Amino acid sequence: MNLKQTLAVVGVAVGMAAQPLFAADINWDMANEYNDTSIHAEGDKIFSAKLAELTGGAIKITHHFGGSIGFKSKDQLDAVGDGALPIADTYVGPLGGIDPVFLLPSLPFLAKTPEEARKLFEAARSGYEAVFADNNQKLLWASPWPPSGIWAKKPVGDLEALAGLKIRTYDANGTITLQEANAAPIQLSWADVVPQLSTGGVEAVLTSAEAGANAKFWEHLDHFTEVNYAMPLNMVHINLDTWDGLSPEHQEAVMAAAKAGEDHVWQSVVTRVGENYAQMQAEEMTVVTDVDPAFLAALLEAGQKAREEWLVKTGDVGKAILDAYMSN
Repeated sequence: MNLKQTLAVVGVAVGMAAQPLFAADINWDMANEYNDTSIHAEGDKIFSAKLAELTGGAIKITHHFGGSIGFKSKDQLDAVGDGALPIADTYVGPLGGIDPVFLLPSLPFLAKTPEEARKLFEAARSGYEAVFADNNQKLLWASPWPPSGIWAKKPVGDLEALAGLKIRTYDANGTITLQEANAAPIQLSWADVVPQLSTGGVEAVLTSAEAGANAKFWEHLDHFTEVNYAMPLNMVHINLDTWDGLSPEHQEAVMAAAKAGEDHVWQSVVTRVGENYAQMQAEEMTVVTDVDPAFLAALLEAGQKAREEWLVKTGDVGKAILDAYMSN
């Protein structure tokens, strides 16, 4: 079921489940640094529509996509914890400086399929929940990005093509990995990527086909190389005081709506890559999928340092998460 179909089903049901106990009007601003056409924005819209249904319109969410409310992902944990925002959908890689557990989803070549990414999230869910709780927040759900590849003005299919390339990375793991591969990585928030492409500050971007298509990267770049580097996560989190101020019935409704948003994104990500590739090819981009296994092996080796550093930082907690992931 696509987004329009899902929203239509939700719309038909609006009001049917409403009960008199949902009387108060609650208005939340919800931040998301990514475009309103992104897969994560779709999940947010499903969440707010379902929440309106379940509460008879008592809880209303105003979405702020594309960073339009003024917060980048790296700022959103503090903003929600402090109450400047009641709720946000955040790419968690930039939060690795707050707690290294947030760098788990982007460990290179650890989770390369939706099934692996969800299994990895479930193995670490309690760890994420604990960090959010320590920062006066509650984790509602997580949603994946499709696998990361390399957007550039040329095919990037070997280490020679990567050498010295000014490439945007989205967190410390990517920076370490690409440094080890002799590229020239620059870590940037999403809102800064297109301006840097426009001025030549970066020549290439490590991100998914999804993210690049939403930002119309074909206006600056004409090749995408499928390396399936990682499937990073966005997480939706709510201020704990806001959560505690809800009635039990409203809390139940929030969690049910969160499940609807989460399920939609995890289901959609399975077919999203093919849809992205079709759109990119329609824009006359070259999509390279038959990547030399030797290049992928070299990138895997380059990522070893990032994996080792993550385990040092997380200690027994990180080892337990990886052991649980590998054993399932």
